[in-house]
Amino acid sequence: MADLHYDHPRLAKLYDLDSGWSEDRDFYLNLAGDAPQEILDLGCGTGLICNQYTKNGHQVIGLDPSAGMLDIARKSHFGKQIKWVKSFSQDFNLNQTFDLIIMTGHAFQVLLTDEDVLNVFRRVKTHLKSNGIFTFESRNPQIDWVSRWNHSYELNLEGETIKVTRRVISHQDELMVFEHEYIFEDETLVSKSHLRFMPKQKIAKLYSQANLALKTFIGDWTGGAFDPTTSQEMIFKLTMH
Repeated sequence: MADLHYDHPRLAKLYDLDSGWSEDRDFYLNLAGDAPQEILDLGCGTGLICNQYTKNGHQVIGLDPSAGMLDIARKSHFGKQIKWVKSFSQDFNLNQTFDLIIMTGHAFQVLLTDEDVLNVFRRVKTHLKSNGIFTFESRNPQIDWVSRWNHSYELNLEGETIKVTRRVISHQDELMVFEHEYIFEDETLVSKSHLRFMPKQKIAKLYSQANLALKTFIGDWTGGAFDPTTSQEMIFKLTMH
C-alpha cells in the first residue's frame, strides 16, 4: 500500500518540492546518452525524470502504484507523450523490452521482503533487452541513518507555507519506520512510511537468483568507489547473465 504522502492529492503536489531535481537525477539522465533509447522508470512518481528523458528524444514508460502521483505526471509538460502505467514494480507485464530500466529516489527501499525484491528483479529481467541495463540505488545500512533522519523544514506551495517534521518511530534490524507530519493552514496530515536497509550481500544474492549480473557498483553520484564505512549510497548497474 502506498504511503499517504505518495497517494494523497494534497501531499502528492508537494513531492517535487521535497524531492526535486538533484545530482542523482543527473546521474540517471546521463545513463541514456544521446542515441534514442527505450526506457522504463519504475516508481516514476510525478514523472520528473521521465519528462527529461522525453525532452532528450527517448521513448519512455513511467510506472507507479500511486494514482495521485500519476495524475500529476499526466499533466506534466511532456505528459501526453509518455505512457503512464499504474502498477507495482513486483508484478507488471508490459510485453516490451527496454534498453534502460531505472528505479530512482530510493524506491528500491520500499520493497520490504525478499520476495518483493526477487519479484522486481525477475520482472526486470523479463523486460530487459539482451544488452540492457537496470540501475537502482539503496542507502548503505552501515551509516547511522537514525541520527540523520529526524528534522524539520518548511515547504512553500502556491503562497502557503507548510511545516514538515520527519521523525523515526523505530529502527530494528533492516527495517525503519518513520513518519512525516505536514502542518497546513487548515489541517495536519501524517504519513507513516517503512524503508528497508538491505546489505549489499543480500541484494547480490537476490539479483543472482533472478539471473541478473553486476556490471558496476559505485558509492556516489560522481562514480566514486564504494566505501562501506563512509559511502551513503550503494548504486548498482545490472545486466543480463
